[in-house]
Amino acid sequence: MNGKRTGSWAGSLGRKMPFWASRKERGHWEQKELLLARIAELDAVLHALETRALEDSERSALAPYYAEKARAELDAATKTLEHEDHPMMRGAAHTGVAQSHVDAALNLMVWLASLDDVKALLPQMVALVEEHFTPTDPRHERITEIAGKLNDPNNSKLAPSDRAFLAETVSLARRLLRKETLRVRSFVRIVVVVTIGLTLAAVGLAIAAYAWKDMVPLCFTPEVHGKFQVVCPTQASAVSATKPTTTSIANTAREGDYLVVEIVGVVSAGIASAAALRRIRGTSLPYNVPVVLALLKLPTGALTAVLGLLLMRGGFIPGLSALDSTAQIIAWAVVFGYSQQLFTKSVDNQGQAVLDAVRGPGLPAPSVEDGKP
Repeated sequence: MNGKRTGSWAGSLGRKMPFWASRKERGHWEQKELLLARIAELDAVLHALETRALEDSERSALAPYYAEKARAELDAATKTLEHEDHPMMRGAAHTGVAQSHVDAALNLMVWLASLDDVKALLPQMVALVEEHFTPTDPRHERITEIAGKLNDPNNSKLAPSDRAFLAETVSLARRLLRKETLRVRSFVRIVVVVTIGLTLAAVGLAIAAYAWKDMVPLCFTPEVHGKFQVVCPTQASAVSATKPTTTSIANTAREGDYLVVEIVGVVSAGIASAAALRRIRGTSLPYNVPVVLALLKLPTGALTAVLGLLLMRGGFIPGLSALDSTAQIIAWAVVFGYSQQLFTKSVDNQGQAVLDAVRGPGLPAPSVEDGKP
């Protein structure tokens, strides 16, 4: 308990963890310390429950066994929080594992608790069940019935079947809470993977356009007073009497045209991300949902800026297929970069819905005043 357990993940594989898959403890320090404080508190409570249970003739036989198992869970939670090395991209996994051990200890302590202790814990257990089970759920109805019996001043005994139901139902509610939290982690990882993929696509597109500037040039050929010119994001050619050819367009296009448009799209998307901060309430979970949602907008803005201009160049938008200056092209790149909000808004809503689900289905949906769009 006093020694550090470093490299436990690698130790389970019988070899040293490679440097690229290991890192020192970073982030979530407050939650780690909060769990350690909670473990210390529960250890003292467990000692008191065990002492009283040993004095009860009905529970004294099984009290040492439950106390031993509960203490083992608390020890496992402490050991999980002690080590500093973690698998790559799993900086918050140790807090979740430790919380699972703490939940197991709490469930075992229900079996040790006396009637008075169960009555003291009853409001918390009922609230936990109400968060994760609908009012029509039989488990919700049963625990409400048990709460009514325990609150009866004339009742001086807790039936073993009722104690078993309380322990198992509350344990299930805690497991559901952990599953909801893991669903948030899964959502974050999916968004991160998509963001990386879109970033690679944007970078690859810029590199390809730099290598082959005449591949699909972002140039327009407006007609001004009966004469034509070639207008690209970074340069415009001289006016000519004949319609520009493919060669003249390729000569006007520059390697950095796509890169400039993508940078403008990223900046516009960054402004959209800043504007979206007014709807973010934050979260106490160790998974940065708002951050990954904001980062998703950046490569999306770069790609929508390029794709929007390509649609205009192809005449998809009637009346806007012949921009006559580089300033207009950049201005429309700003518009298309900001318009990524149309595509990512549904992802933002899904992210907030995933966070709200952690509270449990029994709680009301947040109001507009809470920041929900």
